[in-house]
Amino acid sequence: MKSNGADVPARTRARHQQLPEEVAAYVREQILSGNLRPGEFLRMEPIAEAVGVSITPVREGLLSLSTEGLITLLPRRGFVVAAFTRQHIRDLFWAQSQLSGELAARAAERITPQELDRLTDLVAECEAAIQRGDVDEIGRLGHQFHRTINLAADSDGLARLLANIVKHLPNHFYASIEAHVKTAAPQHEELIEALRKQDSRRARNLTEAHIIENADYVIEMLEKRGLWTDEVAAG
Repeated sequence: MKSNGADVPARTRARHQQLPEEVAAYVREQILSGNLRPGEFLRMEPIAEAVGVSITPVREGLLSLSTEGLITLLPRRGFVVAAFTRQHIRDLFWAQSQLSGELAARAAERITPQELDRLTDLVAECEAAIQRGDVDEIGRLGHQFHRTINLAADSDGLARLLANIVKHLPNHFYASIEAHVKTAAPQHEELIEALRKQDSRRARNLTEAHIIENADYVIEMLEKRGLWTDEVAAG
């Protein structure tokens, strides 16, 4: 069956909006992996080639990143990687913990038996993926675990705000956290129990503590990649 011609512009607009996001994700990854350093100017042509897009979405993606504080636009000079500190990372995780904690508290009041069973299954699947060393699968399952809780909260506005914060760190960081932080699985199981008992306060506290703890792990991971080598260790 032929597609409705009216759908083509809509698909084109959606794709156009997605391209700058792909650019932002790529550059964010390069900065937080230590491949691009503070003070380094960003050349649009290599970025366009790496992502497979034209210059226009590259510029749009870089402008988007400038609102996150990772890069700065210098008039008549271009985009440069901004300096950021360990506190920048801690602040991201703090903001994430507050929104995630509230969503978990709301989920405790609304979650269904089916959603609780789904969370239990996801924890078991994630444990198996950790044993296999399948980082991509760990990341996918971890995302599904937290997404299930966020959907159970039935608070779309808060979930959207949280998504805007979470995207500031590359996805593989969260996968690495799930794989290597030893307390992650037990904390997930404790959280499921709090949700099962409809204990909103405990669900909130467990979620906030779990996320705040992750900040130190990410900072340590970035230090090993060579970020902040010229800074005083206190950051």
